[in-house]
Amino acid sequence: MALLLTGCSSDVAPEKAPVGVPGQGAAGPQSDAASTLRTSPSPTPVPSPAEIPDLGPETLAQIPAEARQAFVVTGEEADSYRSSAVLYSRADPAQGWEPVAGPWPAHNGMEGWTDFHVAGDRRSPTGVYTLTDAGGRLPDPGALLPYDEHPRFAVDGEGFFGEPLEGSFDYVVAINYNRTPGVSPLNRTRPLGLERGGGIWIHVDHEGPTQGCVSVPEEQMEELLRLLDPAMNPVIVMGDGETLGR
Repeated sequence: MALLLTGCSSDVAPEKAPVGVPGQGAAGPQSDAASTLRTSPSPTPVPSPAEIPDLGPETLAQIPAEARQAFVVTGEEADSYRSSAVLYSRADPAQGWEPVAGPWPAHNGMEGWTDFHVAGDRRSPTGVYTLTDAGGRLPDPGALLPYDEHPRFAVDGEGFFGEPLEGSFDYVVAINYNRTPGVSPLNRTRPLGLERGGGIWIHVDHEGPTQGCVSVPEEQMEELLRLLDPAMNPVIVMGDGETLGR
C-alpha cells in the first residue's frame, strides 16, 4: 500500500476573359455573350489538420510539436474520479490526429483534478506530460517503451471503497510528472521536491479511484503498452473536461 501512496499546437482565381480571336469584334446577334466567357474552376479547399476533439488552445499549445501519440484522459468533472481515455496518433502531422484506441473507462484521483498537485491531495495533476518508461510485476507483454519487470511492483491492501489493490501495478507506464525521464518507474527522484508528490502512473484499474494516478482495465493496459512507441514521442494529456477545453 505504501507503494501506491507514492506511485501513483490562396491563390486568387483569374478573372473571366472573353473567348475568341482578337480583332473580330463583339459577338453577333445570334450568340449569347455569356457563352463566350470561360470560368476557371474554384480551387479545392485544403482541409486543416485534424485536431484532438474538445481540447482548447491552451492545452493544444502544450503538446510538443514532435509528439505523434497522445493518450488523452478526460475527467467527468473537476472533483470526479471517473474519466475516459483515448489514444490519438498523427503519423503525418499535415493530416492531423486520428483516434487509434479507445475510448476506455478510466479512474483518476479520489478528489478529482488539480492544476497544482501536492503530495497527499488525492488529486491527479492536470497537464501534458511525456511518457518514456514502463514496468510492472508481470513479464513484459510486448511493450515498446523500456520495461522494468520487478517484484517491487507488487501491492496489496484495499482501495478507498474496500476494493482489492492486488495486481494494480502488474503493468504501469510512468507519467513524467516530477520525475526523471529515462529511468524505471520505481525511481524516487523528485526534481520539484517531495512536497509536490510523484509516482504518478498509468496502471491497471482496481475498480476504484486512485491516489493521483490514472488507471485503465488490464486488457487495455496491455494494449497501451504495445502501442506507445518511443519513436513517436508519446505524451499523456490529462485533466477534467473543462480544464482541457481551455
